[in-house]
Amino acid sequence: MSVGVERTVGAAERRKAIIAATIGNFVEWYDFIIYGLFATTIATIFFPSEDRFTSLLATFAIFGVSFLVRPLGALIIGSYGDRMGRRTTLAAVILLMSGATFLIGVTPGYETIGIFAPIILALARALQGFSAGGEFGGATSFMVEYAPEGRRGLYGSWQAFTQGVALMVGLTLGTLLSSLPEEQFLAWGWRLPFLAALPLGLIGLYLRLQMEDTPNFRAIQEEREVESAPLRETIRSHGGNILKVIGVIVFGTSLTYLLIFLPTYLPEVLGVSSSQALTANLIGVACLLISCPIVAVLSETVGRNPSWSARLSGP
Repeated sequence: MSVGVERTVGAAERRKAIIAATIGNFVEWYDFIIYGLFATTIATIFFPSEDRFTSLLATFAIFGVSFLVRPLGALIIGSYGDRMGRRTTLAAVILLMSGATFLIGVTPGYETIGIFAPIILALARALQGFSAGGEFGGATSFMVEYAPEGRRGLYGSWQAFTQGVALMVGLTLGTLLSSLPEEQFLAWGWRLPFLAALPLGLIGLYLRLQMEDTPNFRAIQEEREVESAPLRETIRSHGGNILKVIGVIVFGTSLTYLLIFLPTYLPEVLGVSSSQALTANLIGVACLLISCPIVAVLSETVGRNPSWSARLSGP
């Protein structure tokens, strides 16, 4: 298949596809991440309590709702993408994610609508989680399936790289908005990053609708070899390897979300200033961005398994 892809896809088409995929991927993860970065404010607005710790626990419990739904989104949306194509799937998930994030931005706080505020918040987070589950596998598959022979690791690394960019943009916005007077920040300042999700999502949707589906999927369609039950076939043929990869991914994902948790933990528990906490996170994210292409190129030269082993032993 890769030989045919190499003949039929030019560099310009690949470049266009990767740009559209990465911009959409950025929007998806920006939307998903900013909740965690603004957790202390969300706790104040949606879970007012005399006990600050209780408010934060409730806020992060809602954050966790998305992780319960993400596997479901991955299975359903991933299976749909294998049957109907990556392009349609990626267009749908970005619209779902940006709409859910915008909903958080316009939802009144607890003092205005009472218990309905955290209920709407939980619903929006569930929709975000469902969307993120489909985005991760769909975007990665799209990039890898457009890659020329010998560059799949590099193309696939754009997924993690744009996650890092989304995290950096969210941290930067948090730093800038935190300079507002507290009254203004609580009244409307914290909502701006969430409201921006809708126009960003529409831009990402437009770009994704301009994409062609991947050469691999188009070839499978033309040969009428699209699997009618891709999830069942995947589990039957690769179930053991899937479990191994899940075990490895858990480690890296935990470290990634630690970066999202730190802006809350450092000021609230250790007394570190918010600006210092955000600066430390920005440095960490910068290291992530630098390492992504390096490890990707390494995976092309020494293989995937040694690269994964180095990644796991590094910390």
